[in-house]
Amino acid sequence: MMLLARIAAWSMYAFGAILFLTQFAAHEIGFLIGRRRTDRRDEPGEREGVGLLVGGVLALLAFVLALTLSFADDRFGERRTGTLVEANAIGTAWLRAKAIGQPRGDEIAQLLERYTKLRIAFVTAGHDNTAIDEISDQTNALQTAIWTDMSAIVREQPNPITSSLMASLNDVFDMTTAERFAFEFRLPSQLFWLLIGMALLGMGMLGYQQALRGPRLRIVAALLSFVWTVVIVDIIDLASARLGDFRTPTAAYEWTLQGFQVGAPAPKTR
Repeated sequence: MMLLARIAAWSMYAFGAILFLTQFAAHEIGFLIGRRRTDRRDEPGEREGVGLLVGGVLALLAFVLALTLSFADDRFGERRTGTLVEANAIGTAWLRAKAIGQPRGDEIAQLLERYTKLRIAFVTAGHDNTAIDEISDQTNALQTAIWTDMSAIVREQPNPITSSLMASLNDVFDMTTAERFAFEFRLPSQLFWLLIGMALLGMGMLGYQQALRGPRLRIVAALLSFVWTVVIVDIIDLASARLGDFRTPTAAYEWTLQGFQVGAPAPKTR
């Protein structure tokens, strides 16, 4: 699976081409096996029995496709919602830091601006573990610097305003951890291989059924392989945070940065 992941990271089109060719090859192998079976003997009722089996496999494939598509869509939604929640938390913390009315509060506000830019870099980072680790290290360093200033403010001014700022910063850090977890969570390998295996099995059994019933329909098989490939590639793209074209938007962070420039964060949305 790691090899396929590297291919997908390099190009989802290359991964799709490999998947398409593999499905078509499974169909051809199934057809050859069915043709040999037909040349030897054709037992009564065998064609009907094969038809029932093919129908069952295709129904199971449809169920697996629906299951994995729902899973992938949920993961994409979690990442997208996480950016909005985190951006709103940063905006709230920035406002409260400005309300402190002392140099340490202004320093926290400036650090939060840098923090927001780092979050954008994290979300838009590609499939490069070195770059992601570097961004995470910078994020941890900023969290330490922010919390150091926050601790000093709490010791100097123990009041409800500083307490609310401390709670807001804690929410920001919690949301960062949650978003990082959402980006690390991928389509489980069991579901991935189940999806690929069912697609190959379905194409192979379709080829076998065609050999029992009549001539080879390569154009139809190629079209069906193409459709299944598109669906599977989209599912993997949705489930993966850093592969393909379905990337998590950074609009919430950018709106928050714009709010910093005019003196107030962008209004919260739902």
